[in-house]
Amino acid sequence: MKIGFLFISLAFIFKPGPIFKAGKMPGAQQIFDKSGYYHVIASGDLAAIDSELVVLNHASTREKEAYEGALQMKKAGLLRRPKEKLAIFRSGATKLETAMAADSSNGEYHFLRLIIQEHAPAIVHYHNDEEKDSAFIYRVFKTLPPVVQKAIRDYCPHSKRLHAKDLNG
Repeated sequence: MKIGFLFISLAFIFKPGPIFKAGKMPGAQQIFDKSGYYHVIASGDLAAIDSELVVLNHASTREKEAYEGALQMKKAGLLRRPKEKLAIFRSGATKLETAMAADSSNGEYHFLRLIIQEHAPAIVHYHNDEEKDSAFIYRVFKTLPPVVQKAIRDYCPHSKRLHAKDLNG
């Protein structure tokens, strides 16, 4: 009798119906948002980075490989195991460098690489293009989309190479 009462009580508490609100179901198609991407890469939150990587995995943006690469390299810095850090960093570097080789005139790719280079540990030897990338960003700043310009301005206080007063936008 107690079990029956418990079962009936639970039935009233947990009403049948959808558990998730529309658009919030796991696996639901999410739309890639550049400003959200830059917020995530700046946050240093491992869960947010993993979530953004899932969104990118299903996205169809042409910059997908560069975005994934930069996020993977950022993620590597947040992991604990050195072997895992290095493997994920190298995988991300390969993706970003492949995207850059395919479109070396993309200023956003140079910005993504600069973000990583300025914060990468010396042991990964990923600092060779800081000067070249910052010069390229200064040169093409006016032509970049407003979202990317804002991300660059927001990054300037954390950068050794980029200074907001020198941006011509």
